[in-house]
Amino acid sequence: MPLVFDDQQQRYHIPGTYFLPPTNFTPEEALALIVLCHELGDGSSLPFFEPARSAAVKLESSLPSRLRERLRSVADAVRIQPARSNPLVGKKPVYEQLLEAIAQRRSVRIHYGSLTEWQEICTRLSPYRLLFSRRSWYVIGRSSLHRGTRTFNVGRIRELLPLDEPYRIPRGFSVERYVRNAWQLIPEPGPDHQVLIRFSKMVAQNVAEVAWHKTQQLTFHQDGTLDFRVTVSGLGEISWWVLGYGDQAEVLQPPQLRRLVADRAARMARCYQQRKRRITIK
Repeated sequence: MPLVFDDQQQRYHIPGTYFLPPTNFTPEEALALIVLCHELGDGSSLPFFEPARSAAVKLESSLPSRLRERLRSVADAVRIQPARSNPLVGKKPVYEQLLEAIAQRRSVRIHYGSLTEWQEICTRLSPYRLLFSRRSWYVIGRSSLHRGTRTFNVGRIRELLPLDEPYRIPRGFSVERYVRNAWQLIPEPGPDHQVLIRFSKMVAQNVAEVAWHKTQQLTFHQDGTLDFRVTVSGLGEISWWVLGYGDQAEVLQPPQLRRLVADRAARMARCYQQRKRRITIK
């Protein structure tokens, strides 16, 4: 394909491609981009990683050799360990088709491995937003099967068929409004719950150091224990978080969450009390 000279940009380019005007970066800005792209691994599941890494390589190659060496020496002193995420092996076409469907406002039909229905379901989906959260990609949109807005894990979409059926995103829709006060990602029907959890002295400081939820309130007691208050739209997700702290956390309110955690802890204990079960390790 022949190259064309752009008088304004003062350079050759391939017809049909576009370039942004030159940008002046400070050393700190250049360092931030280069370090992040070097340290975030292969980026196979991180959103927009490949274009970011390509930009960082171009930026690094354009730096003066002395500055490039200085940035590399500083970059060697920094290590970033992001949480493991779903690599979505073989799902890139699904992601791209969803992105195109949202841009064109066209519905899709998906076959989905549901963990709540415990079977593969088929539904017509009008996708509103793609969301990268909690180590994986999700698509939020209206499901014809559920007759309402639902969240689907992109990694569990087994088949996707684009449809020539237009749709409109409801006025005022936002991910924040849809998620409400969900502990993580999935809101549950009904009113919000006021939750109170007491953490032992052993883990209290560790819990307090993290911003777990936008509504959390912390109260330390003289004995070192911590009262953790939060308002959540559903109890399922937060129950698993509480169980992760074992006997170092006790739900005080509401009674429904206290019973839920107690029941699951009891079932867990029974799993380990079945002495007659033979465990074979291969």
